[in-house]
Amino acid sequence: MKSIGLTELTFHEGDEVVLAHGPHPGTLGVFLRLREDVNWADITERNGDVHSHPVIWLAHSAKAVPGSKN
Repeated sequence: MKSIGLTELTFHEGDEVVLAHGPHPGTLGVFLRLREDVNWADITERNGDVHSHPVIWLAHSAKAVPGSKN
């Protein structure tokens, strides 16, 4: 998996994101933080669960996330 540099980070706490790749593409959520391994990030999904995903799977979402807390 490609390693990202901190200068490439384009996500900030509270950003609306979508899983653009991986086993569940289209999953909406809110970016929380990077993990200790900066190739992974925690997001709060629409159902309120927090899950970790590879950063390279994430994309910014233009859609609102109903019920999310920013």
